[in-house]
Amino acid sequence: MGKTIRQLSEELKLSKQAINQRMSSIKCFRSKHTHKVKNHLEIDEQGVKILANFDKQKRQGQQVNRQERQAKNDKQAEKETNINDVLLKQLDVKDQQISKLQKSLDQQQQLQLATLAKNRQLKDHIQELNGLLESSNSTQKRQAIKKNDNLSNGANSSNTMGKNDKQDKNRVVDDEKKKKIHKNKVNKSWWHFWNKKY
Repeated sequence: MGKTIRQLSEELKLSKQAINQRMSSIKCFRSKHTHKVKNHLEIDEQGVKILANFDKQKRQGQQVNRQERQAKNDKQAEKETNINDVLLKQLDVKDQQISKLQKSLDQQQQLQLATLAKNRQLKDHIQELNGLLESSNSTQKRQAIKKNDNLSNGANSSNTMGKNDKQDKNRVVDDEKKKKIHKNKVNKSWWHFWNKKY
């Protein structure tokens, strides 16, 4: 047989408001475990047991909730730990890569410095060789100029002799041409006279 809210509050030593709050907090409690008798509300035996054990169930529910939350937190912490482990491993790998790159960069810089030093030496050597070449070229030029001067002096004298010979020949040819022209004129003029007389 069921009990009223008043009877239950006396039995559990709770106020009527506390009983009503318990009934409201349990899902579908009123529709399943209460019914109206005359002008008051009666709670069936199963509902009475539920309300009597409410604190126990609440504590058990809270404990279950705590356990669930704890399990959830543990999983989250484990995930975070795994993520942290992965990140730490990645950082180690990156540190190793950075170290290798730094070594490579140092080697490259050393090679570049050595190459620059070698280039400077080669430039200096080339300048020395250019200086030697220029001095030997200037010596050769001087010698060539002396040879040319000697040759040109000899050639000039032969050229002047050749020129004089040519001039003499030209004069002779010119004189002969003048004589022929003059002779033709003379012949022509005589011929004209002869023709005119007859």
